[in-house]
Amino acid sequence: MAHAPTSTAPAMVQMTAVQKHFGDHHVLKDIDLTIAPREVVVVVGPSGSGKSTLCRCINRLETITSGSISVDGVELPSEGKALARLRAEVGMVFQSFNLFAHRTILDNVTLAPIKVLGQPRKEAQAEGLQLLERVGIADKSDQFPAQLSGGQQQRAAIARALAMKPKVMLFDEPTSALDPEMVSEVLDVMTSLASEGMTMVVVTHEMGFARRAADRVIFMDDGRIVEQNTPADFFDRASSPRAQAFLSKILPH
Repeated sequence: MAHAPTSTAPAMVQMTAVQKHFGDHHVLKDIDLTIAPREVVVVVGPSGSGKSTLCRCINRLETITSGSISVDGVELPSEGKALARLRAEVGMVFQSFNLFAHRTILDNVTLAPIKVLGQPRKEAQAEGLQLLERVGIADKSDQFPAQLSGGQQQRAAIARALAMKPKVMLFDEPTSALDPEMVSEVLDVMTSLASEGMTMVVVTHEMGFARRAADRVIFMDDGRIVEQNTPADFFDRASSPRAQAFLSKILPH
């Protein structure tokens, strides 16, 4: 399991009374969530339960209808440079890799540190190579995304997010577009990040990862947080009927 959070630390992510509507559709309902520094929170639940929307609201890829969200004590700005600065502190890894097809893997990793943080190119490239080493694809630095497998592309996307030295990493179903044999190579990188103390919010269907790497599992259904607990208590002793029904469908009997 990852580093246990300290209860006295200020919240790294704080969501208070968050509501989100898409037109008439009420997607997030009364979300109150506090995530401590170094905590790994895995969000699970049926499709359409609001998991990805919750994740995307934390860095304002989706704007909330009401309530408040803060990251490291700073409330999310609505737009402009302040929002760009805050987004730089919140790394995001998506289901699709979103790499620039016409740039090498190393260029993909170094682009934002050079352009957004103003990092000197040589320094950014040295750090970028270290990050590619960390995710196990340093030998692919001069190749283009299309030359890499899906698992390698997703590891490059993780390195790209880490290059901004984020305070929090958000993962929105990072393995769901991968072939089964590539899933473990991405989850292994995420597990090592968790063990190093990165604050992480992970939306995933990979229950083995949740059991192994999470400090806390959050179960969502119909836009609400229905239940949250340690992995052992959630998987072995889920208390709500909805969580029990969900687990009975997805866990091996």
